[in-house]
Amino acid sequence: MYLTFAWRYFRGKKSANAINIIAWVTVSVIAFATACQVLVLSVFNGFEGLVKSLYSSFYADIKILPAKGKTFILSPEKINELKQVKFIENYSCIAEEKALLQNEDAQSQSVIYLKGVDNNYIHIAGIGEKITSGSFNTGTIDTPGLIMGYGIQSAIGTSTNEAFPPALLTVILPKKNNHSTDPLESLSEGMVKANGTFSIQQEFDNKYAITNIDFVKRQMNFNTDEYSAVEIKITPTANVDDVQKDIRQLLGNNFIVQNRYQQNTSLYNTMQLEKWAIFAVLTLILIIAAFNMVSALTMLVLEKKKDISVLQSLGAGRSVIQKIFLTEGLLLGAVGSFIGIALAVIICVLQLKFKWIKLQGGSFLIDYFPVKMVATDFVLVGITAMVIAFLASWFPAYKAARQSFEL
Repeated sequence: MYLTFAWRYFRGKKSANAINIIAWVTVSVIAFATACQVLVLSVFNGFEGLVKSLYSSFYADIKILPAKGKTFILSPEKINELKQVKFIENYSCIAEEKALLQNEDAQSQSVIYLKGVDNNYIHIAGIGEKITSGSFNTGTIDTPGLIMGYGIQSAIGTSTNEAFPPALLTVILPKKNNHSTDPLESLSEGMVKANGTFSIQQEFDNKYAITNIDFVKRQMNFNTDEYSAVEIKITPTANVDDVQKDIRQLLGNNFIVQNRYQQNTSLYNTMQLEKWAIFAVLTLILIIAAFNMVSALTMLVLEKKKDISVLQSLGAGRSVIQKIFLTEGLLLGAVGSFIGIALAVIICVLQLKFKWIKLQGGSFLIDYFPVKMVATDFVLVGITAMVIAFLASWFPAYKAARQSFEL
């Protein structure tokens, strides 16, 4: 019944055109705001998915780190127990430290994070698929190979083209547990072959280089069972939280067990903060639309004084009158949000298919805005619009219900 009255008031002609104009302005503003909210959330979802795919090429599903210091001891027995944990597909032991990479031919050098990995590492992360020149070959302890980021390659001025012999580079690393008073005695110097170059994302390309783990351990005086980290790949159907819990129970409190999100907490938190900050700003547009709704409903109440009196004479109580005008406000919100969401879906589908809206600058990995539609975003935007519409229509509906009875 309430919807019938509300629909008749929404469609029917008013004595003053201003009421119709304000009502449709309200619907238009709500449609615009909801469309913007859906589009912004969808674009942020697209960028989030893109960034996660890039970071998954370098970061493992789970990473084990020492709770104190830079290294830990992990015996072969513990490694065998770790391998038996359910849903662990593969693992790779890591020895990592900051190093100085020098190219004597080009008389250039660069500070890097040198990551020593074993033969399993290629199965842990997707970095093998990001090789742009050369090959993923870390070599042996005596003839180590180096796979570097594109930014590092440019900085030291070398080439990894397989058509030419691999360049020999010098790696300088700090020695562990060295008590010599001579600063030079605390450093080790070794030669590596530039075997390959990867390109993932600027943060990795300018920072990381990968080589043989045994070479790094020897240069840094690591013990046989000493490592900086262990990176783990789990099966696709596994629950990451459950696997984390099992690993923590196995290793104890001397280790930190992180999932992919925890390895990049600052990045993901920043992305979420930006996403919801913009959502909050766009919600202000809906709040502005609420003032138009208050004006439209207040003028409608004044025009429908006789209708309200007739309904009261027929026995309609105050709650009935109030619900009719509340429904009118919710109808304005529903029509506006439906139009806005439908418009946003059309734009998203067109962007997914034709990629019309381009990114400016040309420095990103893609040249168009990525879009990913998520059902919960549509629900959130719809609920937000309806809540604001309800709050905006409550006061005019309350005043309508409190009108004096006149005939």
